[in-house]
Amino acid sequence: MHQSLASLYPQHFSTLLKRADNALALGGFEHLLIAAGTPLRKFLDDQDYPFVVSPHFKHWLPLTDAPGSWIAYTPGSKPKLIFLQPRDYWHVVPQAPQGYWVEHFDIVIVRNAAEAVAQLPAGNRAVIAAACPTQEGVEANNPAAVLDYLHWYRSYKTPYELELMREASRIGTRAHRAAAQAFHAGASELAIQQAYLAAAGQTDAELPYANIVGLNEHCAVLHYTNFDRKPPTHGRSFLIDAGASAAGYASDITRTYAAANGGEFQALIDSVDAAQQGFVSKVRAGQSYPDLHIHAHHVLAGVLREHGFIRMSEESAVASGVTAVFFPHGLGHPIGLQVHDVAGFQQSECGGTIARPAGHPYLRMTRALEPGMVVTIEPGLYFIDMLLEELKAKPQAGEVDWARVDHFRQYGGIRIEDDVVCTDGAPENLTRDAFGLA
Repeated sequence: MHQSLASLYPQHFSTLLKRADNALALGGFEHLLIAAGTPLRKFLDDQDYPFVVSPHFKHWLPLTDAPGSWIAYTPGSKPKLIFLQPRDYWHVVPQAPQGYWVEHFDIVIVRNAAEAVAQLPAGNRAVIAAACPTQEGVEANNPAAVLDYLHWYRSYKTPYELELMREASRIGTRAHRAAAQAFHAGASELAIQQAYLAAAGQTDAELPYANIVGLNEHCAVLHYTNFDRKPPTHGRSFLIDAGASAAGYASDITRTYAAANGGEFQALIDSVDAAQQGFVSKVRAGQSYPDLHIHAHHVLAGVLREHGFIRMSEESAVASGVTAVFFPHGLGHPIGLQVHDVAGFQQSECGGTIARPAGHPYLRMTRALEPGMVVTIEPGLYFIDMLLEELKAKPQAGEVDWARVDHFRQYGGIRIEDDVVCTDGAPENLTRDAFGLA
């Protein structure tokens, strides 16, 4: 793994230099300063929340635990890493940087924030950091022209980034298998989560997002993160939406399982899985993501009809909003340095916004797909009490088999999610490839 990263990193680094040069020229700046960030202090406390590094910082180098550090870049010069290594006996002090990437930076080790600030170049600076003043003497300005340009091109992953995302998928699928075994063994939600963390070898804070681990009716809560301590008497269904990190790059994977005797629910899972693989096959250059999302609604309307939940045509189910009751979120989102990565709505490298299609307020991407982009494809079908009650009051209620719907509430719902690379040809499914290797 590290050998391939070492060979891929120089091209990634060169790409970032060119993007930075162009972004600074667009904004009229001499220097680019990127803060790693500092931990947030808990209110009325002397403890911090877990540190989360800036995505712009970890784009340049695989350092995710370097609070108070900076990258300073002036076009034509070697980038400088100002690495904060405090004198501290209360905490573990970060090790001096080492690895395949260090030769590309002038590395200066400092002991405190004031020393770090003293190392930053003066002049006309684009400072990418938290919106409030980050260090005394340095104020973040986060210039729109610079950020818009960098965010736009962050959508196109370098081969180095794709290799890290493959690794994040390999870690995530290994942990997903452990979680599925725990479910089939009758474990509680908390015990399943603990099995996941053990197999991933990552702490809660190191994961790219808070895991969703739901049993039975809890599968209907889209962001269910409660972790019941006791297993249910009968485990009928299990939905897990959980990822992993590799040098700050994310995987985002969802699978749904039926209990060993869950024939009817397993049949519905199989139909959603087949539909999902059809959507993955359309992750092709030039494909409009909103069009793919609306296509997914039509296909899922067919699944609802096939399994006896609705009697209306696919077209009517989509046009009247009935499919949105069962599939109320977007088909997916960009992914990379962040789980919900930037620029999903951006019109061009100069900014702007591409609006969501009417009636689809939760879609997280409106761009057309292009080679190098990585997106999630995550259709779902759910039995959500609140949305079903609203549907009962509408004229389309007569087109629904309510007895069948009510029977399936005990399973909660289904979501199946893969991370997929758009290429010049057939898509690369990072998730299914990783499951195949596991």
